Amino acid sequence: MAEKPYTDEDLRAEATRQHAALTKDPDFMGVGEQMEGRDVVPDGGVAWNDFSDETHEAAQRSIHGLINGAANVSKWAVNLGADGLEPVGLNLNITNSAGEDRVRLHFAFAPDMDKATRNEVIDLVADAVRRT
Repeated sequence: MAEKPYTDEDLRAEATRQHAALTKDPDFMGVGEQMEGRDVVPDGGVAWNDFSDETHEAAQRSIHGLINGAANVSKWAVNLGADGLEPVGLNLNITNSAGEDRVRLHFAFAPDMDKATRNEVIDLVADAVRRT
């Protein structure tokens, strides 16, 4: 048998499958457990469990719903990590005439790329989109 009978692509495919499985159909009670003792806003001084049971459960249901409705970006996430790229919170939204988001471009950069260069890349992409 070959020392490595699988490819890097095989590894990425399996990691993608497992990553997606971790977020599929999250346990409702597990969502609540993850909220316990956590600040609503980091360093905000208000934790989820500071709310009434009714308010806490409503938030828990909403969070559970957001997780269930989240797009499966497992392949993207695995490939970014394998390639050493880091996603950034910056994105470019393209809207229709009614102001509805129709396209959203997310960006990931090499960790050693400075902020000015990152912003320049995003500006260049935005300019190219505007010209089309």
